[in-house]
Amino acid sequence: MRRSRSAWVRVLQFQDGDALDPVLGPLEDAWLGVRIHARSRFRSLGRSSRLAIYSVHDADGAPGLPPSPGEHTLIAVREFRRVPLDASTLALTVFTARPGHAVPVVAALAGFVERAVGLYQPGYVLLAHSLENPRTCLLLTATRDAMLLGAAAPAAFNLDDVLIELTPLLTTAPESYEYCSEPDAATVAGPSWRYAV
Repeated sequence: MRRSRSAWVRVLQFQDGDALDPVLGPLEDAWLGVRIHARSRFRSLGRSSRLAIYSVHDADGAPGLPPSPGEHTLIAVREFRRVPLDASTLALTVFTARPGHAVPVVAALAGFVERAVGLYQPGYVLLAHSLENPRTCLLLTATRDAMLLGAAAPAAFNLDDVLIELTPLLTTAPESYEYCSEPDAATVAGPSWRYAV
């Protein structure tokens, strides 16, 4: 049976330390030869030396390699994308549930995403959990700041209310990351890097 489009594999990788090459690293070695559809790099707001790299790969012909340490294959729970994507701010938040609490954490975040999409219609929202460690989930948001401010909705992705419900279910406070462009990415990978998110 033929598919009408390629399967996509979403990957989240964490890197610690300034010595790591932020453009080419273990992620690229593992997926060498697999077309990268999108890639965004984020820097931790709590630890400036910690990076999170989110990427979407064309899985046709992928070797099916096991993930390297610190790498997660992501399963989408909720996703919303406006077409065309028009965003000025990308943010990533990573949640780690206590043992036995992954399902209520994902359910609470799914409800949060549905309310945010219904009220603010952001450029992009992804809620996903890790295949390798289902207790790890992420919330990736892309918003157009001018539209949110114009609509008097700066709280579109303010997590304060949902954190009241989530805090007892998490092992640690959520890790927040902000978008961090990749230096000289165009010279390494060509024009495909323009498609962040």
